[in-house]
Amino acid sequence: MSGRAAPYHCPYCGDEDLRPHADKHGAWECRSCLRAFALSFLGLIPPGGETA
Repeated sequence: MSGRAAPYHCPYCGDEDLRPHADKHGAWECRSCLRAFALSFLGLIPPGGETA
């Protein structure tokens, strides 16, 4: 798995026209709906799906 995986769709409008936003890691902007958002990896879910 890559540490720099990119999202394929905007979480707000579903469009695919995404570009990195500024120099902040994990920040993206959608050129379709003009929203900027950030994604981050929180961790792995243990087998069984229960979280603490």
